[in-house]
Amino acid sequence: MQIINKKNEIRYITSNKIILATGGRPKYPSDCPGAKEYGITSDDLFSLPHPPGKTLIVGASYVALECAGFLRGLGYDVTVMVRSKLLRGFDQEIAEKIGEYMAAERVKFIRPCVPTSVEQIEAGSPGRLKVTGKMDNGQIVSDEYNTVLFAIGRRALTDNIGLDKIGLKTNEDGKVMTVNEQTNIENIYAVGDILEDKPELTPVAIEAGVLLSRRLFGKSEVQCDYLNIPTTIFTPLEYGTVGCSEEAAIEKFGEENVETYIQYFTPTEWISLDRPKNKCYAKLITVINEGERVVGFHYLGPAAGEVTQFVSLLLKKNTTKAEFDALIGIHPICAEIFTTLTVTKRSGLPALQAGCCG
Repeated sequence: MQIINKKNEIRYITSNKIILATGGRPKYPSDCPGAKEYGITSDDLFSLPHPPGKTLIVGASYVALECAGFLRGLGYDVTVMVRSKLLRGFDQEIAEKIGEYMAAERVKFIRPCVPTSVEQIEAGSPGRLKVTGKMDNGQIVSDEYNTVLFAIGRRALTDNIGLDKIGLKTNEDGKVMTVNEQTNIENIYAVGDILEDKPELTPVAIEAGVLLSRRLFGKSEVQCDYLNIPTTIFTPLEYGTVGCSEEAAIEKFGEENVETYIQYFTPTEWISLDRPKNKCYAKLITVINEGERVVGFHYLGPAAGEVTQFVSLLLKKNTTKAEFDALIGIHPICAEIFTTLTVTKRSGLPALQAGCCG
């Protein structure tokens, strides 16, 4: 293998096992003139030498919404341009509730819309940029911003390392196709964000890398379990989730076999802060013909990561709704709501909280 360092010095190394862990970088749209010249990505945001000012964020991923949320929290004028769905791949009921909450916090949304050009009107720190976009109905929209941030996905950094020369298979985004982190070439492996159809999460990459190293160089046979990975999106109203979205559960198990338990709630600490009531939301998705096995957990509310962290263990152990019900809740915390869910979507009954907490 030939490697070249930053000084353009060439070295040759050999190995009987190679692990690819090159990671990825945010993408720019290929059909939007001026995007790369004048736009930035989330990688650049924290190193800006000046305040971002009025900001347009293009995209609807968790990166896009997290950036929009904290910029608005810092007092900036923020607009999000969304091609179609918020948080594609996540539970869409929850995604829309996040959007509604952010809109109430004065984050503006333009949807469904795609950018068609970015033009510099005035250079500066920050300067002024004109962004033109096209709505789904063909309407042309435009506005001026100080900063334009693209959060439309990431591309694996595998293009220029010679994988094509050895016949290693990648998809159109440069993602590597693997089985248990092994590529189509027997002694070459890959981990992290460059894997096809795997979560782009740092803890996932670390876990997969550690387990792969133990298999290759130790006596372990433990594989990385990519199912039921706990995830939190740090939007203004935080979202923690494990397992299936409602859409995925219906597709996998059939609508007649899916029971969804829901409950709005107001955290106790919000009452003294005069925060809006019944904006937080709990949702459990179960499979009726499997003893109401829980296959989806969704939580909208404060400290979502803390609430969600260990729930994946329950889903990995095929925990049922009855076992959730048998838990004794800690009063008056937010997670307690999952021990007392009784309202189902199928029933049509109201799911608003009547009491003061839990």
